[in-house]
Amino acid sequence: MLTLTQELHDRIVAHARQDHPDEACGVVAGPAGSDRPERFVPMLNAARSPTFYEFDSSDLLRLYREMDDRDEEPIVIYHSHTATEAYPSRTDISLAMEPGAHYVLVSTAECGGEEGPAPFRSYRIVDGVVTEEDVRIVPSYDS
Repeated sequence: MLTLTQELHDRIVAHARQDHPDEACGVVAGPAGSDRPERFVPMLNAARSPTFYEFDSSDLLRLYREMDDRDEEPIVIYHSHTATEAYPSRTDISLAMEPGAHYVLVSTAECGGEEGPAPFRSYRIVDGVVTEEDVRIVPSYDS
C-alpha cells in the first residue's frame, strides 16, 4: 500500500494538470529504507509528448546524486496519461527500473487538465509484472 500525504497527492495531480496535454513526470523522494514519500521533485518531460514521458538524463543524474547525498531513494515515480486510463503502458512497464518504487499514474483524459476527476492509481512493477496497490491519503504522516 502507498501512504501519501494529501499535500503530495495534490501536488502530483496539479503537476499532471499543469503539463496537460503533455505527460507530466516526477519523483517523490524519501529517506532510504523508509517507504515514506516526502520530497516532491517535479521533472521536465524531455520528450514533451502527450503519449510518452522521458526524464531529462542530466536532470535525472543530478536528482540521483542529490538523493545519494541526502540518503534518500525514489519512493514514488509518477507520470500522467493524457488520453488513456491510469494504467501502465507496455513502454511504462519496460522502463520501470526501480523495483522498490511505487509507480503512480494520474489520468487527465477525462478532465483535459482542468478541474474534475483525475484518477490516481499506484502500482508495483517488478520484472515486468504489474501489481496495483491501494493508495491511502492522510492529512500528515503524524496523524
